[in-house]
Amino acid sequence: MSLHPSALPPVPEETAHIAQLAFPKGNRYLTLRDQVGTFFNDSDFKDLFSVYGQSTISPCQLVLVCIMQFLEDLTDRQAAEAVRSRINWKYLLGLELTDSGFDYSVLCLSWRRFVEFSFSLCYRHHRHRNRQPIVL
Repeated sequence: MSLHPSALPPVPEETAHIAQLAFPKGNRYLTLRDQVGTFFNDSDFKDLFSVYGQSTISPCQLVLVCIMQFLEDLTDRQAAEAVRSRINWKYLLGLELTDSGFDYSVLCLSWRRFVEFSFSLCYRHHRHRNRQPIVL
């Protein structure tokens, strides 16, 4: 994997509109994106990725997928399918509704890199910015 740093993309208009229609009473992932916004940016992961090679899914998005996968106790295949098929996941990740996601093998390769520090990084950044606990 290579890293081409970027920020988490804004939620596309159509994704936001459909998500609000689908979840009129809210959803934890919509709330997370709306209240917390971006936990970190790709440059936080510069030491984990090569600057050479094929561009990959954003590390910020990948960490969020890993967090949702953990929260829902999903396999890598199920999590990759959720990225392709679930509106609330696309909303949190800032993806177009037509985004086809990625192959599950990306998660297999990424878990080892992220598991050691992603949750602590997320927690540290959130606490530093908001000084409030994350409630899911």
